[in-house]
Amino acid sequence: MRKLVILSLLLVLGYFLLNTFAGAEFGKDRKVLANYYLEKSPSELQVANTVTAIVVNFRGFDTLGEVTVLFLAATGMGTILLRRRSKHTGLNPMRTSPEASKIVQAAGKLLFPAIMILGAYVFIHGHLTPGGGFQGGAIIATGFLLLLISYRQFKVEHKYVTWIESLAGLTFVSIGLLGIVLGPHNSFLENFLNVGTLNELTSGGVIALVYIAVGFKVAAELTGILDTLVNIRETGDID
Repeated sequence: MRKLVILSLLLVLGYFLLNTFAGAEFGKDRKVLANYYLEKSPSELQVANTVTAIVVNFRGFDTLGEVTVLFLAATGMGTILLRRRSKHTGLNPMRTSPEASKIVQAAGKLLFPAIMILGAYVFIHGHLTPGGGFQGGAIIATGFLLLLISYRQFKVEHKYVTWIESLAGLTFVSIGLLGIVLGPHNSFLENFLNVGTLNELTSGGVIALVYIAVGFKVAAELTGILDTLVNIRETGDID
C-alpha cells in the first residue's frame, strides 16, 4: 500500500513537471522581464542593487521560503546533535583539541568586533551594495567561530540565540503581513513605506528592514550550528 501511495505521488508530480516544461518556450527572448527589473528597481523602488530588489521585493516570497528551509535545516541538525553535546557549559573536557596560541587568541579578540561591524554593514547596506542578509549573517557567524576555536572556555548561550532567531523571523513575517494591510496592492511583503532617494541608506522602503531581519536570523542560526558542532562529544559516547 505504501509503495502504491508513493508511486501515485510521483506520477502526479511527474505529470505537473512535464506539463510545466511542455508549456515553457525555450529559446525565446527573456529580456522583457530582465529589462523590467532593471528599469523598475531604481525608478520605483529607489534601490541601487537590482539583485536585492528582485530577491526581497519582486520575489520576496521565495526569500521567505529560503529562510524557512535554513531554519528547518538548523533545527534538524540541532536535534540530531543535541544528545552528543557536552554537559559542561564552560570548559569542555571532551574536546581534545588544544588551546589556541596566545597570538591567535589575541587576534581573535581584536578581529571579533571588526567582523561584527563588517557583517552588520553588509546586511544593512544590502540594498545599496553587493551583499545582504545571508552574506552579513554568515560573516557574523564566522566571528563567533573564531572565538570558539580560539578559546575552549568560550560558549554561546543558546537561549539568547533562540530568542534572536525567533524575533528576527517574526519581524520578517510581520513586515510581510503589513504589506497585505498597508500596501497599495495588498500583497504579502509589498512595500508600504516611503522609498526615499536612490543611493541613500533610507531608500528602498521595507527592503532594508527585511535584510536586517534576515541578517540577524541567519547569524543566529549559523552560530548555533557552529557551537553545537564544536561542542559535541568527540568520543562518540552518549550518556
